[in-house]
Amino acid sequence: MHFAIVITLSAFLIFLVQPLIAKQILPWFGGSAAVWTTCMVFFQSALLAGYAYADWAPRRFGVRKHARIHAALVAISLIALPITVSSFWKPADGAAPILHILGLLAATIGLPYVVLSATSPLVQIWFSRVHTHRDPYRLFALSNTASLAALLCYPFLIEPRLVLRDQAWGWSILYAVFVLLMVPLAVRASRRADPQHVDAVAASAAQPATAPAAPAGRSQLWWLVLAGTASALLLGVTNHVTENIASVPMLWLMPLSIYLLTFILCFDGQRWYSRETFFGPVLIAVGAMGWLLVDKTHQFDLITQSVVFGFGLFLVCMFCHGELVAAKPAPHFLARFYAIVSLGGALGSALVAFVAPVALPSYYEVSLLLVVVMLLLAAAGWMWSRRALVLGLAGALGAIGIVYLNVQIDAQDALWMGRNFYGALKVRAYEAPDSENYHRRLVHGAILHGEQFQAPGAKQFATTYYTGTSGIGRAIDVKENESPAIRVGMIGLGVGTIATYGRKDDVFRFYEIDAQVPIVAKKYFSFLTDSEATIDIVLGDARLSIEREKPQNYDVLAVDAFSGDAIPAHLITREAVQLFRRHLTEGGILAYHVSNRYLDLSPVLGTIANAEKMTALQIDDYKGLWDNNPVKNPSTWVLLAEKPETLASLQEFGKAPEARPDWRIWTDDYHNLFQVLRPPAG
Repeated sequence: MHFAIVITLSAFLIFLVQPLIAKQILPWFGGSAAVWTTCMVFFQSALLAGYAYADWAPRRFGVRKHARIHAALVAISLIALPITVSSFWKPADGAAPILHILGLLAATIGLPYVVLSATSPLVQIWFSRVHTHRDPYRLFALSNTASLAALLCYPFLIEPRLVLRDQAWGWSILYAVFVLLMVPLAVRASRRADPQHVDAVAASAAQPATAPAAPAGRSQLWWLVLAGTASALLLGVTNHVTENIASVPMLWLMPLSIYLLTFILCFDGQRWYSRETFFGPVLIAVGAMGWLLVDKTHQFDLITQSVVFGFGLFLVCMFCHGELVAAKPAPHFLARFYAIVSLGGALGSALVAFVAPVALPSYYEVSLLLVVVMLLLAAAGWMWSRRALVLGLAGALGAIGIVYLNVQIDAQDALWMGRNFYGALKVRAYEAPDSENYHRRLVHGAILHGEQFQAPGAKQFATTYYTGTSGIGRAIDVKENESPAIRVGMIGLGVGTIATYGRKDDVFRFYEIDAQVPIVAKKYFSFLTDSEATIDIVLGDARLSIEREKPQNYDVLAVDAFSGDAIPAHLITREAVQLFRRHLTEGGILAYHVSNRYLDLSPVLGTIANAEKMTALQIDDYKGLWDNNPVKNPSTWVLLAEKPETLASLQEFGKAPEARPDWRIWTDDYHNLFQVLRPPAG
């Protein structure tokens, strides 16, 4: 029971700290979904370090001696508590912050995380010495069950009830409890370890006839590739679903939960997986996923996409993890097995998080991984039957065709495609170049970031969410009627649409975290270059940039960063509103663009406005949407001002946003996305 409790608590803490620490640092890096991906690579790498240590140290020092050493290391790791991130780590510029994030995580939770990561293989080693006739691998299934429980507990039970500081302290207290349980278990293991197994080399020499043979290099390569493929497909499917289909908050929970579930089932025993049962369904699942990658008619069908990719990921991970279990070595080599599995997981996640954004112009990793899955299926078929080998190779050829079609379809209407840490951008052209409706759009996955018509006389039209009848259009119009020169700040550049409102003596200052966006906005769109206003562009996270600036005296400050799922919540907190209002003139307007298919953010701002004694007006711009107005998209803007008279002339166009006094106000330390989820359409 002691072994099971320690493994359960360690696994629970491992997966509880992941969203907890990521949420602490998200505001410093623009709230980008890539922050989570980078954190995942760190977690996989730290897991690898823990497993490698668990494999090497007992062989180097012997189980008895190492158990005592490990007890001391576990006690020393308490110096890292509590796990609160120091402001020292705030980034100073807008550069891609991968190394910065990795260094921050290593300094903050590196040692405790490695200690926790080493727990499962070490405890299984100790268990196999104490209980020589029981299967230690089932403890790994228990470990993954605890991981899944932590993953589901955080968004549904912990995040809605506790602020970040309390979460960090709660985790730290649980970690201290883990230390109190782990140290005596290590001491117990040092006393109960079988002397014949104290050192692997000595054991082999003493019992050459009975000692298990070391796994062959081919077997270890098989473990590596299987683990790496499952890990890479996990992140690939997560990127595909959240970036290219629908921006539903916490949608990344689905693929990660599926991934962990397959670990639980496969390591619980061999009754859950057999090659004969899963070969056909995996073949069909890969074909279905490939079909959705090239058939764009279902691109935004959340149900179809989630079901197909969810089941597809489940079947592929069952295949990969089931083959891992089938090829697992004797318990004598379980630490090495886990180390190689962890190495595969780290390499797979690194390929998707680090290599793919540099090597691929868009999200092609899923289609490429389908080729790998088919080749693995063929390899498994080769060990099983010739017919299965042929089917697997045929599937691989089909998957290669999917890659080709995916690239060709994307290239058909693309003027430019690019990808970096912050995601994949594409400039798309619509209609014939000589048509009066010829226009270009900048899209980020499923999110539109602006469009411009290219016909003579049409380039100056303010389009999409920024037309004259939108909240931002009316706010700028009010201030321009009051003064011959105004200052406008805009958080989120897009294609720079609102620059079309700029007059000769106006100043429009844009804050943009992605360095490639201004380049694209100037090369393929002309809102910025044609504007009569003075245009300034500040690179880096907007809130950090504004914190460093002296008061800018904006007549209008617009915040436009909430269209997607990984919304930068640090821009819509009470502290953020307090910061932004200090940069407004006395009669300035703070404008929030809160159009979002899945989130209703207006009550958040209404509640903050009430607490801050500010006037708030919600402008829903839907009128005339389909009345021969191809430039317009529906939009919702919430305008905030210090005095009621500032928005008095706009009252006829809007209404006061709903305020929820029963809600906890969103702050830098607390926000709850589930609180603002819209009900399903229909």
